[in-house]
Amino acid sequence: MTTQYLDLFSRLVEGSDGGKREFLEIGRLAGKFPAASVSAGTDAGSISVWCSNDYLGMGQHPAVLQAMKTAVDKYGAGSGGSRNIGGTNHYHVLLEKELAALHGKDDALLFTSGYTANDGALSVIAGRMEGCLVFSDALNHASIIDGLRHSGAQKRIFRHNDTAHLEELLAAADPDAPKLVVAESVYSMNGDIAPLAELADLAKRYGAMTYLDEVHAVGMYGPEGAGIAAREGLAEEFTVIMGTLAKGYGTTGGYIAGPTEVIEAVRMFARSFIFTTALPPAVAAGALAAVRHLRSAEDERERLWKSASLMHQLLKERCIPFISDLTHIVSVLVRDEALCKHMSARLLDDHGIYVQAINAPSVRVGEEILRVAPGAVHSAEEVRGFVDALDRVWEESGAARVPEAAQG
Repeated sequence: MTTQYLDLFSRLVEGSDGGKREFLEIGRLAGKFPAASVSAGTDAGSISVWCSNDYLGMGQHPAVLQAMKTAVDKYGAGSGGSRNIGGTNHYHVLLEKELAALHGKDDALLFTSGYTANDGALSVIAGRMEGCLVFSDALNHASIIDGLRHSGAQKRIFRHNDTAHLEELLAAADPDAPKLVVAESVYSMNGDIAPLAELADLAKRYGAMTYLDEVHAVGMYGPEGAGIAAREGLAEEFTVIMGTLAKGYGTTGGYIAGPTEVIEAVRMFARSFIFTTALPPAVAAGALAAVRHLRSAEDERERLWKSASLMHQLLKERCIPFISDLTHIVSVLVRDEALCKHMSARLLDDHGIYVQAINAPSVRVGEEILRVAPGAVHSAEEVRGFVDALDRVWEESGAARVPEAAQG
């Protein structure tokens, strides 16, 4: 490769808004998490992880680990092929049935990740309805954006959680055109919740189909962990529910659940489903164990919310700003890229606490955050210790504070 091409990519990295991305190598210690080991090259030694998406600690739950070990011993490491060509295992079928039942839908379909689920499903749902108009929240995830782009459908972007703006766009649209409203229930960077009742009502009034991404809610909210829509008694109002197995369920993979007709169409035409190797049977077995456990137990959800609520309270008392107190995602608002990275480094190096600084393009420039995820695995004592450490770093950094009344 000639130097001119290498120089091009070097300038691309140097000129990016968020700067070069660096990754901390950690080894999450099963049975001891949130404790983790770190690789050579850092002075942190053993650390405590506060930014994991394994919110409920299901990635180390004994039932999940045993299910995976049993499946590996029986079926080996991989699936051996795509779902269409030799890659469908009985655990895939069982898991899809379990997820459909969880959401009260006719059928479900597994993907290798939440990203490929959104990309594949939306490319078909929006792309195969001729003349479809899609109404998408401005803060929807990159996987939703890519799925809609790949669909080729016309898009109308409504301001984040602004149902008045959504109604303006719906009212101005061709009444005879097929319509699809796409939103998330819990937004991963803000930690806020969509106005689901209003979204469902508008979709019904204007004859729109609905697609709800519950990635940061499944397992953690609602009856049996079925999500925010189920918690609000609105699951039937959303045509398709999309979720992940990589967060509340502690493994990996994504899925959609909905009417048989929609699921069959996605199964037939979604390129990200057809042209990829299926999830390993052991992963599907572990996810199945996690879903079944969380459908019958409340302990993990209760511990998650106790940790989050305590952190909300303590941050308010210290006047440390964060975006929302509605969910378990605590987005500490720094608003400065360099300062955000500095705080993350100080927490790690001085206190053995790992919280990732979130900069552009994951958030807009000027909205940089420390994305904290107090989980079911964190004790009250650990939450208090975390806030004490953050308070010291906040003070040493000279960061602005916000009156308690203005928080959340």
